[in-house]
Amino acid sequence: MNIFEKLGLGALLRIDPELAHGLALRALRTPFAPSPGPVTSGRLRTKVAGLDLMNPIGLAAGFDKNAEVVAPLMKSGFGFIEVGAATPLAQPGNPKPRLFRLTQDNAAINRFGFNNDGIKTIANRLSQKPSGTVPVGLNLGANKDSPNRADDFIKVLELAQPHVDFATINVSSPNTEKLRDLQGPMALAALLDGVCQIRGKTPIFLKIAPDLTDQDIADIAKVATDARIDAIIATNTTLSRDNLKSQHAPEKGGLSGQPLFEASTRVLARLSTLTDIPLIGVGGVASGEQAYAKIKAGASAVQLYTGLVYGGLSLAAQIANDLDTLLARDGFENVNQAVGASRETWL
Repeated sequence: MNIFEKLGLGALLRIDPELAHGLALRALRTPFAPSPGPVTSGRLRTKVAGLDLMNPIGLAAGFDKNAEVVAPLMKSGFGFIEVGAATPLAQPGNPKPRLFRLTQDNAAINRFGFNNDGIKTIANRLSQKPSGTVPVGLNLGANKDSPNRADDFIKVLELAQPHVDFATINVSSPNTEKLRDLQGPMALAALLDGVCQIRGKTPIFLKIAPDLTDQDIADIAKVATDARIDAIIATNTTLSRDNLKSQHAPEKGGLSGQPLFEASTRVLARLSTLTDIPLIGVGGVASGEQAYAKIKAGASAVQLYTGLVYGGLSLAAQIANDLDTLLARDGFENVNQAVGASRETWL
């Protein structure tokens, strides 16, 4: 982290978190934004769901909701990037305040409610992104007042498809009422069938919640396998509030960051015993050790977002470099060899 990023991060942590988020996006357009370019090595290069990744460290959806800073993000050290969530129509989301830092817990709670500019605007921005070696995907969402949320995913994909390298079906946000009901086996099967009929060659990912029973996980694994989903992202934010210290702990919304690490990794490990679909581990990744732990639990790649709030954008490159060192230390010639190596410790 350079001195400009360190000073900027310190200032951002002293102001309203949603305002800070907006300023961080603006800062990415300045010459002071971290720009290490592709961080890669023979150990870090990998292939997930047909996508060639320079490294397995990805940016989770939610940071760049409206695809406003894709170009600088592609130069910030990530191996892949996910923007969104996008819905068919623009919507303002839930009333403010709706984002809370839990500094004592290295966490955050959000209840944004899919605030975004709508797929037409977002697809137009994605059409202007530079070509490069960093795959860019879009998180698909449904409008709050939609009469048919399953159709919303199809509408978004239809417009985004020419401009993205993958698309993620998000049925796991806790901030749109009854959205998680689409994770039930019958509803999920119908939704995936509709999306997969129009996906063409676009890899389709499925993002699931951490608040699932073993039976829920088994059901999702079967439905995703039957639908030939290309990857599963495990997991989204949690509704749990166990053992939090920060004053904002009672706020409604999805909890992300360090308190989610163990629960999300357990879901990931369990899922890896039930399907051969590649898994992407999300939840509490803020260091090379944590990324490595997710990979050894069964993830082929990882994503992060909340870690950037406390560690700055240069965190992505740092994690990738640290992961490379850890793989070398343990004698792995490639990250693929480490996938699932310590799965049993999480079961």
